[in-house]
Amino acid sequence: MAESIAPQPKDRVIGLVYLFYFLTAILSLFLSKDIVVPGDATATANNILAHESLFRSSFAVNLIATMLYIALTALFYNLFKPVNSNLSLIAAFFSIMGCAMQTFGSLFQLAPLVILSDSMPLAIFNAEQLQTLSLLFLKLQTQAFNIGLVFFAFYCLLIGYLILRSTFLPRILGVLMVAAGLGWVTFLAPPLAEHISRYTQIFGFVAEVLLMLWLLLVGVDVRQWKEKSNASAAV
Repeated sequence: MAESIAPQPKDRVIGLVYLFYFLTAILSLFLSKDIVVPGDATATANNILAHESLFRSSFAVNLIATMLYIALTALFYNLFKPVNSNLSLIAAFFSIMGCAMQTFGSLFQLAPLVILSDSMPLAIFNAEQLQTLSLLFLKLQTQAFNIGLVFFAFYCLLIGYLILRSTFLPRILGVLMVAAGLGWVTFLAPPLAEHISRYTQIFGFVAEVLLMLWLLLVGVDVRQWKEKSNASAAV
């Protein structure tokens, strides 16, 4: 009878996928930097037409970042399944919903390219109205993105709790992820979220980067993870 292969945590793989996600997400923001001018529909429309290739590239890279986060969600599910399989599955659900919402919202980013394109003029609107409509779609994209953040808030809260219960990752990482999740929850109240968004984004970024670096450079306590895995398999 062949000897069964002991399960292994894919912590370094998770860290690597996490790193690629951060790189693509940051690149997407960099490509679209300064293209959208808040409150100025004309300047925004002119920037989109003048930098159409960058605008399209930002959309494409953002989709890649979302696909990487979906892969990351699946990897995290397997990592934390030995801790609590039900909570790990619920966390994955929230993450997938957040990704789905932000993917749906990204379609609004393409709308200005259609509206402003000379190849498909909308004769019933004048140029100023088309520019205003384009900016409106970009605002809808932002709203969809913010709704997605609410789903990610609960994802971070659950991942933080699973880390605290895990014994194979430092508890401080769990505390930071819970705190980051609480920050994203503020997007349920848009005025509050807007007021503290700068601090929320910085703290959330730091919490996830530290988790990524730990997984990539240090990894989990393999012995503790295997004990959790064997205990859950025996149940």
